[in-house]
Amino acid sequence: MSVLIIFIVIALMLFMSSYITRRRFGLLGLALAAGATLSTIWGYNAGLLVGAFGILPNGPVTTAVTLSVIVMLPSVVLLFHGYTYKGFVGRVIGALMFTLLAMAFLVEPLGYALNLESVGVEVYNLLREYKPLIISVGLIFAVIDLFFTKPVSLTQKRSRR
Repeated sequence: MSVLIIFIVIALMLFMSSYITRRRFGLLGLALAAGATLSTIWGYNAGLLVGAFGILPNGPVTTAVTLSVIVMLPSVVLLFHGYTYKGFVGRVIGALMFTLLAMAFLVEPLGYALNLESVGVEVYNLLREYKPLIISVGLIFAVIDLFFTKPVSLTQKRSRR
């Protein structure tokens, strides 16, 4: 049951961070893909490097935490910069999409770090089973969201000062 609580807490933190900052899903989704690509490239070596510096002790948890940080870092940076949603519905849908896509990218590192049991195994297996579908659909929607992003015109930038 504790694994399920950890999944829920991580999902709520992701949702709230996206909802509160009102950032558009398109850029955040593509940043998650960039982070996942970097974590695949750096992977195990990054965990060893973190363990060698003594930040965390060597082991599977260190690798899992390092991979999770690498996946999330580009999108965390973009949570403080970029286009925003104006309406409530857009914010909620964007935050839900961001949370679902981030959980799909984080399911493997979380599986390394957590002792899975009972309901946690079911949730983990469900996310792992649908991971390719969630990522594919999420990235397609992220690109589509970028097409609906309108840049702020020069007159609106001046009126905010």
